[in-house]
Amino acid sequence: MTSLILIRHGQSQWNLENRFTGWYDAELTELGQKEAKKAGELIQKLNLNFAYAFTSFQKRAINTLNILLKESKINVPTIVKAWQLNERHYGGLQGLNKSETEQKHGKEQVMIWRRSYDTRPPLLDRSDPNHPVNNDIYKSIDPNFIPDGESLKDTYNRSVPYFDKEIAPKLLKDNILISAHGNSLRALCKKLFNISDAMIIKLEIPTGNPMQITLNSSLEVMKAEYLDSTRAKEIILNQ
Repeated sequence: MTSLILIRHGQSQWNLENRFTGWYDAELTELGQKEAKKAGELIQKLNLNFAYAFTSFQKRAINTLNILLKESKINVPTIVKAWQLNERHYGGLQGLNKSETEQKHGKEQVMIWRRSYDTRPPLLDRSDPNHPVNNDIYKSIDPNFIPDGESLKDTYNRSVPYFDKEIAPKLLKDNILISAHGNSLRALCKKLFNISDAMIIKLEIPTGNPMQITLNSSLEVMKAEYLDSTRAKEIILNQ
């Protein structure tokens, strides 16, 4: 048996402001930092050793990982940053307030953009200075791989193949920690928990609350639970 710990970054400034964050590099709030510290305390109590930790290119996930590792006093020999674990790119919605966007486009349309599996948001023009192709963080990545906007299905199609190739083989013998984002983690959970396209809309992942997934030698899920039961959301399995 091995353990996979998934953690969504702690609350970010744009989470607090109720904005579509996407690939914008938002900072953690004071609460987000506290959530990361609490996550470290909870992970430390598991008494597990981790050979690898994976995170995205975005500092809210990177900083969450750094804080929880410092708090837990766990030494992880190899830390890998992968853009494939970035948050879903919200395209032209990025930066907009969700409530104001509901007023403009209607609650139903915004919910489709936020939670449907295969509907993309309005795309962001590549000439926009906020497009990630214009961000130095992504200069090492082929621009053809950088999206203008993504559905959850698009996020699945970049994060899950990366997981299958780079992470799953390591899980056969080692415990692994992933600090990432709400939608990249929803994509991974869709695969791991065998969640249907219709049911994935119901899956929510709270900020800063580690989920421990116990896997057998075939990488089948034996058990999954949030370490902080007071802030847990429903875990959907085989639906």
